[in-house]
Amino acid sequence: MLTLVLGFYMAWNIGANDVANAMGTSVGSKALSLRRAVFLAAIFEFAGAFFLGANVSETIQKGIIDPTIFQSDPMIFVLGMMGSLLATGAALQLASYFGLPVSTTHAIVGAVLGFGACIGGIDAVNWRELGWIASSWILSPLLSGVLSYAIFSIIQRKILFALDPIESTQKMAPFFVFLCFTVVALTLCSHRPDLSTKLAIGLSCLIGLAAAMASRLVVQRITTPSLQTAEGVTPYQAVSLEKALHHLQRVHLSNRDAAYSSEISNVLGHLQRLTDTVRKKTSFLYSTNRYQGVEKIFVALQILSACLVAFAHGANDVANAIGPVAAVMSVLKNNTLSTQSAIPAWLLAIGGAGIVIGLATWGWRVIETVGKKITELTPTRGFSAEFGAAATILLASKLGLPISTTHALIGAVFGVGMARGLKALNLQMLKEILVSWIMTIPFCALLSVLAFYLLKLCFM
Repeated sequence: MLTLVLGFYMAWNIGANDVANAMGTSVGSKALSLRRAVFLAAIFEFAGAFFLGANVSETIQKGIIDPTIFQSDPMIFVLGMMGSLLATGAALQLASYFGLPVSTTHAIVGAVLGFGACIGGIDAVNWRELGWIASSWILSPLLSGVLSYAIFSIIQRKILFALDPIESTQKMAPFFVFLCFTVVALTLCSHRPDLSTKLAIGLSCLIGLAAAMASRLVVQRITTPSLQTAEGVTPYQAVSLEKALHHLQRVHLSNRDAAYSSEISNVLGHLQRLTDTVRKKTSFLYSTNRYQGVEKIFVALQILSACLVAFAHGANDVANAIGPVAAVMSVLKNNTLSTQSAIPAWLLAIGGAGIVIGLATWGWRVIETVGKKITELTPTRGFSAEFGAAATILLASKLGLPISTTHALIGAVFGVGMARGLKALNLQMLKEILVSWIMTIPFCALLSVLAFYLLKLCFM
């Protein structure tokens, strides 16, 4: 019973810290209110944990340390896993209090590693598996950052820099819907052993195509006031002039060569006067209003990508709470250590419920950091970050890798910020987050050893 309580406590802290990462971008861009974010997270976090959580849970319970090392005294292993849960939960609660999005995966891996190396010796640690896990922590933010950078760059070129951004959005939106639904469907279909790889891919693409066709019908119904023309000037020319003016202003601000500064200023002055003249001759809704229309369409897409991140997070990070619990329950039930202990469905359900309650009760602290303090987010930027992170997390879950969801999402937000330029990033906040990541593993390892000896004092 105590193990279940500790597992739920750990899951609660995962929800307070990590699910906030998953929903922070949506709340930060105002695509979702906090209440709606919690509601959607409740559904998709639970679904991800229940349907795909077992893969990574098996890695946590027997991939980091070798349980057979403790075969002579299984209770040492039990108390060690319980101490890991207690230590990690306490560390996460402290981080959430300060609004720091630390890695819950770092925390539980560091705790299990600390207990295994200190109590079982160096031979108890599966160093090869640990190296593979550690490499994924480096690759996950890089991959999610690259994906998010690429997606937002496509949105910039094809939509935000287009002559008619809303018309371009209506053309591109079904493509993004296809990507989201295909990724989720492929993850679920490939999890079923009765489906071949080709059949899983084909079925996933059909689901994605159906969703894309439905979204096309919806976005095509979105109407906007038509642009009125004036004598000698088309509205598209006026829009293009405004965009050229904005781009030249960026060039002027970033220019460091004094030799070109005067020339750029002269061109900028001529272009400003020409743009003002065209504005007076043309009566239409300015491009800023059309950009607002684009962002409204992307609100729906970002809600979809937020659900995708929540599903991916539940699939990967429920293992951080459930893996040690499953290992302890297997020992207590069989009175022996085993490397083949199944993850019961009801245990995954408890983990999913704990995660959702954690988000609802304390997640707002970290949501504020991820959604507002790293870079300014809009629905287009938030969608790009969430999709890049979700695709990375789901891939890792399928491979059974306990990657850091925090790393993936922060890397994705960083990638979107980089697409806008380095000045768009809050480098001081990124520095604080990076320091907290580095400190997580040794801090949790130390806490785990202390918790183990405390539990040993109470129960042995």
